[in-house]
Amino acid sequence: MRLGKAARTRTPRTSHGDWRPGPDRPSANVLLERQNTTRLSWLVPVRRERMSASPFAFYRGAAAVMAADLASTPRTGLMVQVCGDAHLANFGVYASPERQLVFDINDFDETIAGPWEWDLKRLATSVMIDAQHHAFDDPSCDTITLRTAESYRLAMQRLAAMGTLEVWYSHVTSEQVYELAEIANNKRVRRTIDRYGREARSRDNLQAFNKLTERVDGRYRIRSDPPLLVPLRELSTENDPDELEAQARANFEEFKRSLSDDRQHLLDRFEPVDIAIKVVGVGSVGTRCLVVLLQGRDSGDPLLLQVKEAGRSVLEEHLDPSRYDNQGRRVVEGQRLMQAASDIFLGWSSAEQMPDFYWRQLRDWKGSGRIEFAEPDDLERFARLCGATLARAHARSGDAIAIAAYLGKNDVFDRAVTSFAAGYAKQNLADFEHFVAANKAKEDRSSPNATSAATVTPTPPAGASP
Repeated sequence: MRLGKAARTRTPRTSHGDWRPGPDRPSANVLLERQNTTRLSWLVPVRRERMSASPFAFYRGAAAVMAADLASTPRTGLMVQVCGDAHLANFGVYASPERQLVFDINDFDETIAGPWEWDLKRLATSVMIDAQHHAFDDPSCDTITLRTAESYRLAMQRLAAMGTLEVWYSHVTSEQVYELAEIANNKRVRRTIDRYGREARSRDNLQAFNKLTERVDGRYRIRSDPPLLVPLRELSTENDPDELEAQARANFEEFKRSLSDDRQHLLDRFEPVDIAIKVVGVGSVGTRCLVVLLQGRDSGDPLLLQVKEAGRSVLEEHLDPSRYDNQGRRVVEGQRLMQAASDIFLGWSSAEQMPDFYWRQLRDWKGSGRIEFAEPDDLERFARLCGATLARAHARSGDAIAIAAYLGKNDVFDRAVTSFAAGYAKQNLADFEHFVAANKAKEDRSSPNATSAATVTPTPPAGASP
């Protein structure tokens, strides 16, 4: 408690309320284009298109931009394992190993040890941007964002009073969602969440298998739907196809070694039969994201694994380096530390002349958290749930007592974060508008009669390499 209260003297809670870009702030477009240089060039137009959809979509893809901005803001000095990209769309439901729907953070590409307030500021700003996207009035936008920070603070106070093991075992089931969001008597919202849960349960391996594969010459293969889904067999590369297949299998064997013995034994019952590049999300577009089709006892017993390239966290440039040399392991260990329950096939791999990857099931009852909110109260309930969930994730690795003592029992910090979120939402909107204008200028320069990016379907060029 003394540690947390001392941090107030060093970093007053009100100091978190200001956002002013410095005179030497790098252009958001420059930071984003720098990322594109390491990505698959034929997927960069897809990334630009998806980020141009709305200010919220841009915000999702601009984690590197906000990381650079957060680095200049006040810090409490209290460190936790952070998500690094804690926006609304990265919360949702998925299946625990016990086949129970749980609610938690579900994206950890940028996870690293960092200041807890960075995660909360990113979450609160995403709430502000989403509320503005729904055209809620300014007082409603401020109130919803304030409740997000308040929910984090109150949850951290509860967690500070709990025992160490009690914190570690705590999790949010689909039934507890009703209690935490205080919607037990709201039949309309209960129906919405019940439907959401049913839809999540339907998003499993078989659903993905039926959607992504087709039967060819008696064998199931991953469909071709360029540029969003491209089987490796269709890519012309300088590599011999047999060599590419050997590299893929070597990577798969390396991944298996990252799992516990019992899960290696389970995975030994499956055989890889096909691999494709699959575009996912917004911020990840252009990185090497793969889907691997495996077959168990027969062709009706499939398993689909997602394999995502893991580069260095966008936060690492502004913090101490990760303790893990393998970036896939960084993601996996961070996810295990923050999530109450993790996928049984969560693991990592590395191989010569290949990026680091992390592996998980493609779909396991996964439901995206960002649904359309018709009323401010609906978004507020969901945002409060995300705030409490983020606090629980931080308490697993950080000092909940010190953080709770820093936050205090009044709303000083809540109001400061709300003010920051309002200011940064304006910054995000300005960056978004510059981003869209720059992309339009690129199109105009490439062709006087250029077609809109939204109608262009980029395809892997001849000689493209995975």
